[in-house]
Amino acid sequence: MPRTQRQPQRDQSTHNILEVVRTRLPSLRKSDRKVADVVLADPRRIMGATVAKTAEWADVSQPTVIRFCAAIGCSGFQDFKLRIAQSLALGTPATHSVLRDTDTADAVVEKIFDYTLTSLDWARRHLDPAALNSAINMLKGAKHIEFFGFGASGIVAQDAQQKFPLFGVSCGAHLDSHQQIMAASMMRPGDVAVVISNTGRTRSIVEVARTARESGAGVLGVTGTDSPLANYCDTCLIIETLDNTDIYTPTISRIAALVVVDVLSTAVALRRGEANRQRFALMKRRLNDLRLNEQV
Repeated sequence: MPRTQRQPQRDQSTHNILEVVRTRLPSLRKSDRKVADVVLADPRRIMGATVAKTAEWADVSQPTVIRFCAAIGCSGFQDFKLRIAQSLALGTPATHSVLRDTDTADAVVEKIFDYTLTSLDWARRHLDPAALNSAINMLKGAKHIEFFGFGASGIVAQDAQQKFPLFGVSCGAHLDSHQQIMAASMMRPGDVAVVISNTGRTRSIVEVARTARESGAGVLGVTGTDSPLANYCDTCLIIETLDNTDIYTPTISRIAALVVVDVLSTAVALRRGEANRQRFALMKRRLNDLRLNEQV
């Protein structure tokens, strides 16, 4: 059964051009890769360069530089430089955050923090406001919420399950595939299944979404890209990051998803009115009473 609301596919031209160069590097012609290597080595240097100077640095012809620009989706060299400027405006390019065996501890700290901050800003800029509002409304009106996820997404599900009961909604978070299908099968109209998968292609998670929807529950997908999971979601919240599968790459997708869970839970709390805020404040005071004071 197709979902009733679908987040529109984004124009690929909006992507960080330095990430486009990095991901397309293996498929470029040998001479084009020489241009790509020069660009990735120091993108800021390209900002003040001419076609001739770029060709000289890469040891290729000027037509090769123009062909490289076309190969990565730019209309010309000036368009390419403009998109480099836009990428640099996001912060330190993720292409400069690749970890190497020779990196010092200080370099690892700098690269991981820079990569994380840049990717979080990227995710924030690409959140669909309509999908976000739809997700908030679904959760605000839910009678019961079940969170589903595996691996890193399972950690996000557990974090969400910890937060949402604070707003007067019963919640569950199942990580075992059998328990997930059981829980999804027992959901009812008025319940909401939040199905979390960065790839959106894990077969058992897609099956959970389908089962929950057939049971009458609303299905909210939280994923990193438009994917098969989205076909079974009433609303699909796409959290686009600069994550990749390099062995040393930090789990940016999980960090971004945890931040979005904070956004959703906070927005739901703000819409639940004064009575809920008073109960929440009382709960916080009781938690504070359990902590040791400074005199102990």
